[in-house]
Order: sequence, then structure tokens, then C-alpha cells
Amino acid sequence: MKRSQLLLATLALPLDYVMLVLAGVAAYQIRFVPLVRGIRPVIFQLPLSEFVPTLVGAALVWLALFALAGLYQLSNYLKLSQEVGRLFLACTAGLALIIVLFFFNPQFFSSRFIVLVGWVCAFMFTTFGRLVLRWVRTSLYRRGIASSNVLLVGDDATTSALELLFVNNPGLGFRVVRRLTVSKADELENLCQGVDEVIIGDPVLSRELTLLIREYCATHHLNFKYAADMLEAQSHNVVIHTLAGVPLVEIRRTPLDGWGRVVKRLFDVVFAMAIVIVLSPLLLVLAVVVVINAGWPPIVGLSRIGEEGRPFRLYKFRSMVHGAEQMKQALLPHNERPGGPLFKMSNDPRVTNVGRWLRRTSLDELPQLLNVLRGEMSLVGPRPHEPAEVAKYELHHRKLLNLKPGITGFAQISGRSQLSFDDEAKLDTFYVENWSLGADLVILIKTLVVVLQRRAAV
Repeated sequence: MKRSQLLLATLALPLDYVMLVLAGVAAYQIRFVPLVRGIRPVIFQLPLSEFVPTLVGAALVWLALFALAGLYQLSNYLKLSQEVGRLFLACTAGLALIIVLFFFNPQFFSSRFIVLVGWVCAFMFTTFGRLVLRWVRTSLYRRGIASSNVLLVGDDATTSALELLFVNNPGLGFRVVRRLTVSKADELENLCQGVDEVIIGDPVLSRELTLLIREYCATHHLNFKYAADMLEAQSHNVVIHTLAGVPLVEIRRTPLDGWGRVVKRLFDVVFAMAIVIVLSPLLLVLAVVVVINAGWPPIVGLSRIGEEGRPFRLYKFRSMVHGAEQMKQALLPHNERPGGPLFKMSNDPRVTNVGRWLRRTSLDELPQLLNVLRGEMSLVGPRPHEPAEVAKYELHHRKLLNLKPGITGFAQISGRSQLSFDDEAKLDTFYVENWSLGADLVILIKTLVVVLQRRAAV
């Protein structure tokens, strides 16, 4: 990593610290704004001179949480959505820590208002700081400052695509200064002058030549990257074990294997319980409306296939007439999604009037929160399919069964039922192979936006 790039990367830490301190000061000042004092009178004595030392120490603790969230990885820049998601998680973890301290020591801090507003300000200020840092870094790269001088190796289409990508997007920080064809690999010594890193673009380059170039880069202190072949591209979640001195590479089905599965389960239980408690009056009203419109019971259990192919009953508010499953065979010629295992019909005669409204607003899916609490589903995951649909899966579709199905998912926020089955499967497969808690938060937020947009259109 070049010194200039290292400097830009390490700037994130002091910048975050400054933004956290400013956020705390802003929260303090907001507390004493006349409008706020009129709504919630100040009943404590906390001079700014006493508040600042506490704030300085708390900001250091929050930096540690930022580090645990992976926000200071020097050699792996995060996508903007990933970075913002991790900032939100880290700030929320900081808030949770302060709440725990409040629980054990109510006299720890005098103002809950400052704590809550400080959490909001911390997220907003640090996000703004990161956006400014990204803008500075991209601007420098576009001017050829601090970008890496790259030697591309390969004469295939992948190498050409990489070269075109770097040329058209200088803000990525890569500037191709030379390109080496395989037939001229013996010229490597002369061509690496003024180069910061070597990138092999040809994924099927011979093992011998790849190792030769790798050894050269290690000897001459050059960064080395290569385009993964098909196996590596599909199996990037790897863990290396050493048994009897022999390194064994384990290809994980998903990043959720291990602690990730525990974290996701805790996330599901906490959020599902909170949603059920908040929406319990609405759930009761919807149940009564469904009974009046379609009869008893208001909630139906549908046969679906879950994680590792295990069947379960998926709960939904009744949106179809009784005997709808027996009517499906006669409607198959009207399927609007041919070429895949899914059945879709816009004007399905089995759907009741109230059921059609429930589907448009996605309210029919709220009982699936019970499936989440039972451990059969997750808040976010691949779409659950019927046994007959799963029976038609091709081999690569079975990756979707590596995770619990979700109430919402990548496919639902990217086109809902308008997507073809293959496109839906590709999006869900990407989610399975690239899961992160930040991605779950982003998907949940986007799902709420999509649902509200659809409700506004009803």
C-alpha cells in the first residue's frame, strides 16, 4: 500500500474521533435550546466544562466499537452502503452500552435526552465525515494523486475489461501504466519499473507463470492481485485449517457459518418481538377484517421448504377463498412466469377483495413474524418456495436452501414479483454468499420504503 493511500486510510480514525466529539457538543447545545427547554425543562446541573471530559472518554470507547465493526480496514475499502451500515451498527452499539451503564448506575449521567440526541448526531456527523473523506480520496485519484500504478498481465477479455474499467473510472484509484501479454512474461523485470502493483487479469493463466509473478512481486515489494477463476469466484468464504502440518481450505456455504448465525438469530428475535409488540393492535384488527371477509381461520399455514430442505408451515393472513389450492391446477395455463418453478397470475380469481389489498400492502405477510420467533424463518433471507417449486430447482438453485428463508430479501426490494425466477435466484444467491448484518439492515429499510410507496399507490 502506498504511503499516500495509507495516509488517506488512516485519516478515518482521527476524523471519526473529531466528529464524535462534535456530535456530543451539538447534542449538549441542542438540549439547552429554548424550544427544547420549553418542551422538556432542564432539571439537572451539567456545565459544559464537566461534560467535555466525559465526552472525550466516551468517544474513545466508541472508536473501539468502530474498530470492532471493521471500519478501519486499511487495505479493503467498503462500499458506501456497507460503510454507512457499519457506522449505524457501531453507533447503536455505543448507545446500547450507555443504556446498560444507566441500568446498573442510574447516576452515571444526568441527561437521557443528550444521550439519545447524541446517538443521532454521532451517526449523522460520522457519516458526513466519511462522505467528505470519500470525496477527497476520489478527487485525488481522478487527478492522478495517490492512485496505484498498475501493470496488467493477460491478453484475454477479462484483462481488457479490467483495463477499460480502470480507464473509465479513475476514482477507483488504479492507473494502468503498462499491460503485459503472456507471451512477453520474460520481460517482467524491465516492465515493473515505476509500478506499485501487478494485477493478473487472465483467470486461467498457468499456475507456473502465476507463481513466478507472485514471487517476483514478493521479492520486489509490489502489491499482487489476480482475477479469481470460476471456483474461487463461487467460493470466496474460505477458512484455512492446519491439520498435522497440512493446510486445509474449508469452503463455507455462507458467511453465516459460525458466529454470524448466532448474531443473525439474536437480531431476528429482538426485532421480531419488538415489531409484534408495536403492531399487535393492527394484527388484531386485520384478523377481524379477514374473518368477516373470507371466513375462519384468519391465518392460514402454507407448506413451504426451509433451510436445508426442511418443510415447515408458513403463516399468512388469509387472502384467498377456501379451496384455493385445489383450483391451482386449472389455472396453470395462465401462469405469467413461464420457464421457472413459480406460479404468478395478476388477476388470480382465487384472491378476495380484502386479500388483494393485503397483498398490495404486504400486510398479509405479518404473521410470518411467528415463523421468525419459532426459528423457521428469518427477517431477511431468500424467498420461501413451495415443495412442488423446490422439486423443479436446478442444481445451482439449491444454494438458496443454505439459509433460512426470509420475510423480505434482496429479490423483494429489487423488483418483487416482476423479476424472473432466474433473476430472483441470482439475487438471493448473492445474498447467501455475501451476508452481513449491515446488509440486513439496509434491506429492511428499503423494504419499508417499497411497502410505503406501494401503499401510497393503492
